Amino acid sequence: MMQVTGAGAAALLALTACSSSDDDSSAGSDSAGSASGKLSGEVTVFAAASLKESFETLGKQFEKAHPGTKVTFSFGGSDALAASITGGAPADVFASASPKTMKIVTDAGDNAGEPATFVRNQLEIATLPGNPDKVASLKDLTDSDLKVVLCDKTVPCGAAAEKALTASKLKLTPVSYEEDVKSALNKVVLKEADAAVVYKTDVKAAGDKVEGVEFPESADAINDYPITLLKESKNTDTAKAFIALVRSAEGQKVLTSAGFLKP
Repeated sequence: MMQVTGAGAAALLALTACSSSDDDSSAGSDSAGSASGKLSGEVTVFAAASLKESFETLGKQFEKAHPGTKVTFSFGGSDALAASITGGAPADVFASASPKTMKIVTDAGDNAGEPATFVRNQLEIATLPGNPDKVASLKDLTDSDLKVVLCDKTVPCGAAAEKALTASKLKLTPVSYEEDVKSALNKVVLKEADAAVVYKTDVKAAGDKVEGVEFPESADAINDYPITLLKESKNTDTAKAFIALVRSAEGQKVLTSAGFLKP
């Protein structure tokens, strides 16, 4: 499976363009699949970085349930993915970490259906294992001795963190702004930072590599995650079936077990 994390629009365009011939070939298999009632062909899904583990699990489930199909993912910051789609990158499905980044795609007329919220996500502080700095609140992150990382304000996790900080009347100066949530978390995993504000799902996915600290202000900055079929999809039946899996009880089970909230 192709994985693109934290890639800029240009890089994503270059990578996805390489598979355009595959997408063209799947158009034929789509029509054949529709005629026989059997799904086939490749589906390219652009999805927010925080969905990586859950969507890869769902992709494997989908391929197993529908032999002859292939789900290919590009994961990254929702803003970069949206820019790639509006720039012409070939994709079938877009799953964003916020309505704001989805709106970039819908306003450009690049979606083929009404976006539907399929999960929600809440912020959490990721600290070093054992929480050696005894971080217990969002306010603790303002300590000048701490190296704190935030997502860039242009991506949903960064916008949510800024909203929580503003609501709390807190100001902090991070050592870096990262291009997606996985990059922010990785700074703590690699011990290049003492803490990062990320999603609960990312803390859970990291296991014992980090320790999570909940903070009440996160309730004021919960992100809705919308998903939509894209206008340029070459394999609409199979793409719609993948979206249906994501929104199904089976899909919701995978997502909620990863820490996502129900829509």
